[in-house]
Amino acid sequence: MTPVSDRVMNLGHFLTQNARRLPDAPALIHGDHITTWAQMQARVGALAHALIHDHGLTKGDRVLVQSANCLQMLETMFACWRIGAVWVPANFRLSPDDLAYLAQSSGARAMFCGAQFPDHAAACAPHIPAIIPIGASDLGPDHDALIARHMGRMPPEAAMTRDDPAWFFYTSGTTGRPKAAVLTHGQMAFVVTNHLCDLMPGTTEQDASLVVAPLSHGAGIHALTQIARGVPTILPTGDRFDAGHLWALVERHRVSNMFTVPTILKLLVEDPSVARHDHSSLRYVIYAGAPMYRADQIRALQTLGPVLVQYFGLGEVTGNITVLPPAHHATDDASMRIGTCGLARTGMQVQVQDDQGAELPPGQTGEIAVTGPAVFAGYHDNPDANAKAFRDGWFLTGDLGHMDEQGFLYLTGRSSDMFISGGSNIHPREIEEKLLTHPDLSEAVVLGTPDPVWGEAGLAVCVPRPGHTPDPQAVLDWLAPRIAGYKRPKRLILWDSLPKSAYGKITRPMIRQALIERGEWPQAPG
Repeated sequence: MTPVSDRVMNLGHFLTQNARRLPDAPALIHGDHITTWAQMQARVGALAHALIHDHGLTKGDRVLVQSANCLQMLETMFACWRIGAVWVPANFRLSPDDLAYLAQSSGARAMFCGAQFPDHAAACAPHIPAIIPIGASDLGPDHDALIARHMGRMPPEAAMTRDDPAWFFYTSGTTGRPKAAVLTHGQMAFVVTNHLCDLMPGTTEQDASLVVAPLSHGAGIHALTQIARGVPTILPTGDRFDAGHLWALVERHRVSNMFTVPTILKLLVEDPSVARHDHSSLRYVIYAGAPMYRADQIRALQTLGPVLVQYFGLGEVTGNITVLPPAHHATDDASMRIGTCGLARTGMQVQVQDDQGAELPPGQTGEIAVTGPAVFAGYHDNPDANAKAFRDGWFLTGDLGHMDEQGFLYLTGRSSDMFISGGSNIHPREIEEKLLTHPDLSEAVVLGTPDPVWGEAGLAVCVPRPGHTPDPQAVLDWLAPRIAGYKRPKRLILWDSLPKSAYGKITRPMIRQALIERGEWPQAPG
């Protein structure tokens, strides 16, 4: 049967609803400045009018955004959606050349650029007709000036269908160039509903949410779910991570939920400031982007209580693959399925498949595939990537794992992380988990490196806990009875810290590059 209509709600309508129902309630709190829902709606309307009348933007046009977290960044999101344009946020830590690639690949017709990024604006200028600064700049009228000029104008919300693009979500690009995953209005409406259902049930305008990651990616998805329920969003002040400042905000605003990644959560719970501030208001501390090591999980639970929520998902599925709610977290190993990232999200189907696409039985390792309404519409202007990413309607994640009899999923690692030593497949994650149970180690990464005898051999790069300097060989000797001999790293080296991506993740390509730069990467045999 042909659908009578495929029209869906414009995502910008979430803001309209809040401005009607909660006009004087806080939408965004940044330092001592509070913006209400009515104020934000008026500013978004004026900005949308400016995009149409000053810059000629129409439905389907892409708008690139280079900005640190701020009110104006969220306003660009809703102004784009109101007129049917596509929001294209960039990780603000990208280099100017990297951003210029995004400008070209997205086909953006306008760009909002923070005044503190003049080199980025210059790099993109040859590719984008209009560049609008956020903050005072020599580039012309800025974001706030446009709003002031058009205040009082409110263009109607563009009519949208399920598959109309809303957001180009750029992958982090750990291999090759970043790709633009196309997130649509209908898909994102499901994602918002699913996040509220699975990650933070019972969320209302009485809650408060703290932003501790770039709004260009997962934190932006999380912020949208808060906006859907009229929850005020709290933005930290300052440009650098400050655990003490974040815990003070939790106490001051009675923050009830936050979204972060395991490495940042680890820093938060290990900082002494956590004991100086009241965090009893927290109901959901959501972590994603990478699995959390068991030792870090236990410490977070002991420090914060039963508030942890893990989800597994990629930008292409907007986080909607599995969820592990508070009820399935425990400090007692006997009470928890250690290593699981949870069960399939509501309305989504997850399989572990072999190379031909057949579903594997419980306990067998294969590639994780997913289907359901949260799966994106494909990569923008990239048919080759789409052909590789989909098989028989399933999105192939590139992640390896297995399921147990009850449907709990366990990640083994990325297929690209695996290395082969003496003919045996080795997945680094298992080794890292064992290393992090050593009392003197804080962080650990294992990579496969060239080896003249075995083809590849494991190299462990570890960070000691403060005040500890373990002997590398002693750590390897300690590991010996705890893991199969063929999996044991051949070498272990200690660093003061590990490099992390702009999203706070530890990535193997970055570790490999650092090893090369330090002269510690083995030469390939021959």
